[in-house]
Order: sequence, then structure tokens, then C-alpha cells
Amino acid sequence: MKFSGLSDFLINGKSVLAKGPVGLILVEDLVEVDTTLRHHLEHGFHALVVFAPPELTLPKDIDAKVHLVTMDVHQPGALLDAVNQVIAAAPGQWLYYCYNAEYLFFPFCEHRTIGEMLAFHTEERRDAMLTYVIDLYADDLDRFPNAVSLEHAQLDRSGYYALARPDPANQNHPKERQLNFHGGLRWRFEEHIPPKRRKIDRISLFRAKPGLVLRPDYTFNDEEYNTYSCKWHHNLTAAVCSFRTAKALKSNAGSTFDIHRFTWHNSVPFDWTSQQLLDLGLMEPGQWF
Repeated sequence: MKFSGLSDFLINGKSVLAKGPVGLILVEDLVEVDTTLRHHLEHGFHALVVFAPPELTLPKDIDAKVHLVTMDVHQPGALLDAVNQVIAAAPGQWLYYCYNAEYLFFPFCEHRTIGEMLAFHTEERRDAMLTYVIDLYADDLDRFPNAVSLEHAQLDRSGYYALARPDPANQNHPKERQLNFHGGLRWRFEEHIPPKRRKIDRISLFRAKPGLVLRPDYTFNDEEYNTYSCKWHHNLTAAVCSFRTAKALKSNAGSTFDIHRFTWHNSVPFDWTSQQLLDLGLMEPGQWF
């Protein structure tokens, strides 16, 4: 189903939001849109809502399975505006958001659906899930100048770390059960990344409720949503494997000529499995086995 804009979708497509989980995908460019949508459809989302420029065309088999909303994706805050308006229209539903050329992985996702995982997470009285954005990049920038290749994707096997998240409202003391996570290309090429955009954590999976607002740093105005676990034990986390940073560094005139390769001694081929991410400690199963 196609909608002429966000307002059209919220008026005439509200039934799409009647059952979750719902995936919200913002198409910033035309790179790997097909594979992004197929990957998330395979996870078992009840619906995928795709916010895209008018020039996007989809294969017929995908076009019939997603809800396409035409909009100006380059307007400042386009993702935030879309997600926050959907939050207001879908109280109680589990939502997920990402960009094109980003791929969600969660523990055992090859054999279990997103609905099964979120049902377990809900039973643990959690309304949000921390996800780490793991940078992917092509192994050869001469062959793949936009840094994107699914068949030759690499990721960093180490170099990730966490810092306390200060609370300005409490004399900058650390916030409870909240950390700022760093690593990947945003860490290795930090001279090209503004400080406020260097962290790699997002709350990509969450349950909508009245008054909930997604902020520009990918956290919410409800501080409990921003925690990595509950008070009594560790919880599930997931990973969003993303070419977005690599694409940006190679398309930005201020960085592209300074970067001749992304690979280094800690690069390893990405095998596109949740087990590899679990083995590298890039997500956690919590109590879910």
C-alpha cells in the first residue's frame, strides 16, 4: 500500500499500526533498500512501514508486503518526526526503527521471530531494548567506493567500550543503568565525526505509549527506556549491523579523500549470523536461551 505522505498514512493507514511489532525504515538513499526490507521481513515483523523519496521503486514481491510512505527524507529530523508521530498513533505497540543498509540481528534470530523475542522481553517487564549499531564496511574501497558490499562485509572484532552517562540534572553523576557505548568507525575515525554523534547505542526496539518522545541522540524522554537492563538481572540486547557510517565517511567531501581503507588488524569478515555477534560480545541473550 502506498501513501502520499506521513499525514496520509496516519489518517488512512492507521490500521497498519493495530498490531505489532511494526518496523519503521527510513530510506536515505537507494543503496541496498531491497536487501534491507527482505532482511526485516524474514524476521517476522507484522508490518514494515517504509519512509522513502518518490524515486524509490520496489520489486513486486516486496511492494506487496510493505507500506510505502513518500516523504522528504532529507528534511532535518525526518526520522525523529516520523517515529514520534507513529508513537503517538500506536500506543501499546512494539516498534523498531532503522535506516536502509542497516540490518537487525538479535540472539537466535535465525530460528526465532522478532515477535517471540519481544514476547519474552515483555514478560521480563521491559518496554525497550538496547541495540548496538555495529559498523559494517567493504574490504576494498577501490572495488566498492561507496564502502558497501554484503558479500565482502567486514566488522571490527574489538575496540568497543562504554563510558558512564552523566546526568546534568544531578551534578553530572552517572545515570543509573545507562552507559554511552563507543567503537567501530565512529571511534577509529572520530576526527571526522562530531562528538555528539560518536556513540553507537540506540534504543531501536521499544513499546509506544502516550507522551513518549524519541530524542536526537536516539534516547527517550522516559529514562527507564534508556537503561541496558532491569535492576534484578541482565536483559536481552540486539545489534543493528550498519553500513551507514561507512557510506557517510566515503560520501562526505571532508573525509573521503583522507580515508583509503577501513580494514585494520582487528577487521574480520561478517558471516551474517547472530552467533558471530554473540561470540564477539556485541549482543547478549540475557535469560533467553
